[in-house]
Amino acid sequence: MAQKIINTQDLAFQLFELHEVEQTLGYDRYVEHNRETLQAALDLALKVAAEEFAPHARLVDEDEPRFENGRVEMRPEVKKALDVLRDTGLMAAGQDFERGGMQLPAAVAQMCVGLLKGANVGTQGYAGLTIAAANLIKAQGNEYQQKKYAEPMMAGRFFGTMCLTEPHSGSSLGDLRTRAEPQDDGSYRLFGNKIFISAGDHELSENIIHMVLARLPDAPPGVKGISLFIVPKILVNEDGSLGERNDVALAGLIHKMGYRGTTSTMLNFGEKSGAVGYLVGEPNNGLAAMFHMMNEARIGVGLGSVMLGYTGYLHALEYARDRKQGRPVGEKDPNTPQVPLIRHADIRRMLLTQKAYVEGGLALCLQGATLVDEKKHGATEEQRQLAAGLLDLLTPVIKSWPSQFCLEANSLAIQVHGGYGYTREYPVEQFYRDNRLNPIHEGTHGIQGIDLLGRKVSMAGGRYYEELMDRIEATIGKARDVERLALCADHLDRAVKSLATATDAINAEKANGNVEKALANASLYLEAFGHTVVGWLWLRQALKAVAGLEGNGEQTAEFYEGKVKACEYFARYELPKVLSLSGLLSAVDTTALGMQDSEF
Repeated sequence: MAQKIINTQDLAFQLFELHEVEQTLGYDRYVEHNRETLQAALDLALKVAAEEFAPHARLVDEDEPRFENGRVEMRPEVKKALDVLRDTGLMAAGQDFERGGMQLPAAVAQMCVGLLKGANVGTQGYAGLTIAAANLIKAQGNEYQQKKYAEPMMAGRFFGTMCLTEPHSGSSLGDLRTRAEPQDDGSYRLFGNKIFISAGDHELSENIIHMVLARLPDAPPGVKGISLFIVPKILVNEDGSLGERNDVALAGLIHKMGYRGTTSTMLNFGEKSGAVGYLVGEPNNGLAAMFHMMNEARIGVGLGSVMLGYTGYLHALEYARDRKQGRPVGEKDPNTPQVPLIRHADIRRMLLTQKAYVEGGLALCLQGATLVDEKKHGATEEQRQLAAGLLDLLTPVIKSWPSQFCLEANSLAIQVHGGYGYTREYPVEQFYRDNRLNPIHEGTHGIQGIDLLGRKVSMAGGRYYEELMDRIEATIGKARDVERLALCADHLDRAVKSLATATDAINAEKANGNVEKALANASLYLEAFGHTVVGWLWLRQALKAVAGLEGNGEQTAEFYEGKVKACEYFARYELPKVLSLSGLLSAVDTTALGMQDSEF
């Protein structure tokens, strides 16, 4: 196993058989592509990931960025890898041809990024934030701002960040205090402090473009009074050349347990005369605008979680095949040879759990990517609206389910390694530390659960929730006609019905005005919902695998057999958890809500 970033058979299966990404080539935007060009892009991304990103992943973890003399110092390998990324065009894989991009379908572009995340999430973070910030300016900024800031970002000359969190407010963005004072020339001067700003300072690019949330002097309180601003680290002249340093100061670095290669910074805006900023979009509409970047980042967090779990799984699989330890339980002769770890049933159980989580998580993220293209390029307005609604519904699940269960896959990878797993001689402990950040990145499970249960499930009168359930039921119906998958279909059907009962019970509490009670266990609802969706995606994978075993696929029989068994595992071992969770949710249990501060 030369590279341990992804199983290329699984990648091809998921893109071209499960999600049928070649169908997107019927959209006008992608007519210049074919299967060969898509595969060439993926091959290039895997080559760059394996040869430029992976080799220094351990180095930047051990020798993380340092704050020296007011600036960031870091290992030179980071810049070298990002320069290669820029020069290959992969940094703008999904962007327009005329902007220097590859104009790839969303699922393929996401996987090009995902391969880099699996190789070295710390270095990839700089590029990922930059493209998300550039996309935000493209979506919300005016033509002048797009040309002046977004285009150099997509070209890799400027990098980008998003600046939301402040020391006193954390995730409660309605409490942010950074202020923006209007100037006679139409610009603004910003004053405030931001914290946990990933990639907030470095010497990797000519400039850094900060996307900053702040309040205007007459802004209403709370989230309705937040505006969005472009704040360059270095001011940009009218001709595109760089001017003087803006009033943005690096106050220090934050040292996290993972993602050590990405600087995490504290930034001060306006230590002197104020940081020059430019309003993006309408005043007091900044949070809605920023959600364009945040939702993109949330999907990116989900994919990053999958890829860290995936590489951990492949490392554990290789170790289990190579490492000899113990003998089969029925073998009593100590003179017989030891057997590879993978011969032991408990090891196979842990590997199968990892496979179910990471390959299921990948299917979930790619499902979201296909909806991105359908939302933009669907044949009819109704199709586009439906895709947009389904994407909104699934976004909190795409962010949170992988960051919970692919992290568990990393934990199991350590367990497979035994005592060696938590030593730094093996990389699986780093994968766990890196992935442990993702349950918090871009909103905790609690925040995502409230978003899903409090807003997304009931939006448009529940139209998109019902549409998703209808699609799941259609898959169940198909699987019931396949003898081997009938029991898997039954397990999923029971999960869907129990989730529906819980959803109805919670919605009834909300309708009666008991919102706090209804949302008290929102994170558990998120888990049950996510398991149901991933169970659906595993059943779809199994249907394709059965067809492959009958000669209608591109992969080996062993590969397809592994897919069917993984589906059986998820149905038998994981989907019953939905029934347990749904029982608590249907009762609208208040055990945690009723616990008082003094009782802990």
